[in-house]
Amino acid sequence: MSDAITLDIGGTEVTVTSPDKVYFPERGETKLDLVRYYQAVAEPLLTTMRGRPLMLERYPNGAGGKSWFQKRVPKAVPPWLRTTVVATPNGTTSDALVAADLAHVLWAVNLGCLGFHVWPFHADTPEVTDELRVDLDPSPGVTFDQVRQAAVLAKELLDELGIAAYVKTTGSRGLHVYVRLEPRWDSYQVRAAAVALARLLERRHPDLITAAWWKEERGARVFVDYNQNAPHRTVFGAWCVRPRVGGQVSAPIGWDELADVDPAELTLATVPVRLAERGDPWAAMAERPQSIEPLLEQSGRDMAAGLMDAPWPPVYPKQPNEPPRVAPSRARQDTAG
Repeated sequence: MSDAITLDIGGTEVTVTSPDKVYFPERGETKLDLVRYYQAVAEPLLTTMRGRPLMLERYPNGAGGKSWFQKRVPKAVPPWLRTTVVATPNGTTSDALVAADLAHVLWAVNLGCLGFHVWPFHADTPEVTDELRVDLDPSPGVTFDQVRQAAVLAKELLDELGIAAYVKTTGSRGLHVYVRLEPRWDSYQVRAAAVALARLLERRHPDLITAAWWKEERGARVFVDYNQNAPHRTVFGAWCVRPRVGGQVSAPIGWDELADVDPAELTLATVPVRLAERGDPWAAMAERPQSIEPLLEQSGRDMAAGLMDAPWPPVYPKQPNEPPRVAPSRARQDTAG
């Protein structure tokens, strides 16, 4: 294993230990290759995550090895490192890394971070959620073509509501549709908008799309995971490399590329070339923050019609107007008993 190297990253010295350690065994890319990747995509990467808290997914021995999620930064950190306090649903707090600049990202890469999970707010304004994240999650038996179709239908609906949306691969089997928001709403309101969107999509396309929280009710349909917008939830970051042996990237793409894209081919080896050739498909997103008022109005109509809130994940306190947190099959058994 080679000696450590020190890089000057915008005037900050970042040490990379064991730069030749293989992180992605499929093609043999190393820790230093991952550093070079993030240097190559630094501008669009920081456009999406600068100033946001990060949860780290650490694989010190590379993809396929032992791993853990880490919200708290270690006790011994450089004096220049910026952190912020984040909370879990039960109120536990942690000092999380802030994506202040590229040096902060590469500092985490040196710790074996092969996944950055990003909060939907900025560290300076944690009370304001400025991203709606539509997670299109394939149920068992659902193909990527079906997920692709669901993304197109989500865009059509958002277009109809006057809401501009952008798409990225997840680096795995799904797609994420993002909307950058005006700084007006908190996470509860953004989640309510996501619930309304999921239900609208299910009503219009019930054979393809579901808003059902309980897996037993989803069938072979694409689940719109509205709870990815619940308070304190993070989503895998745009331009970030997944901890997969092939080094797949959660890559922003243009809507015109969606029909032909193969997520498996979007890797740390190919994405910088695509970026250089095609530019940043999300370049206009930050310049055009959107309103979710049309979705909040739909949420209000749903509540007025007698619908309850959609179920929350089990780690959250019981919420007002929430249905019982029990799977429908279990509820029927309890009633019968």
